[in-house]
Amino acid sequence: MIALTGTPGTGKTSLASELRRRGHDVLDLKEHIISNGLREDYDAERDTYGVDIDRLADSLKDAEHEFIEGHLAHFLSPEMVIVLRCSPTVLSQRLKARGYDDGKVRENVEAELLDVILCESVDTGVPVFVVDTTSSSPSETTDAVEGIMRGETDGHLPGDVTWAEEMDGWF
Repeated sequence: MIALTGTPGTGKTSLASELRRRGHDVLDLKEHIISNGLREDYDAERDTYGVDIDRLADSLKDAEHEFIEGHLAHFLSPEMVIVLRCSPTVLSQRLKARGYDDGKVRENVEAELLDVILCESVDTGVPVFVVDTTSSSPSETTDAVEGIMRGETDGHLPGDVTWAEEMDGWF
């Protein structure tokens, strides 16, 4: 199983759709959580529901999927993690277009700037790769993911994508 993860707005859903179109088996983690009653208390301040990772993992113990897509996928003992990354400036625009309020936009942009999901993924101890989706189409992103699966990892290692030059504009 390969985890497809990243900050909200980095392109996970678009990637998953294109992977399915190309014949890959992809589990939508958000849909799985909702359909299996795994949402917990609503956090109004963060405008999100909690999820117990252990319960989520238990619900997937017999599942066999090529990919699991969602911003929690890296917590589910994958064989490999692919973290989608996006420039904070572009990410902000994407999230605002979704109707996210300013606080939620800032929270997610800060998470991207600080490499939160990348660091969590690296901490799993499994191979981790990154794909910059800032200016890539879903087809180009999918090509990159399929390349990583074939061992074409140049430019896709942790540290190959950084937003350090954008830090000053946000903090």
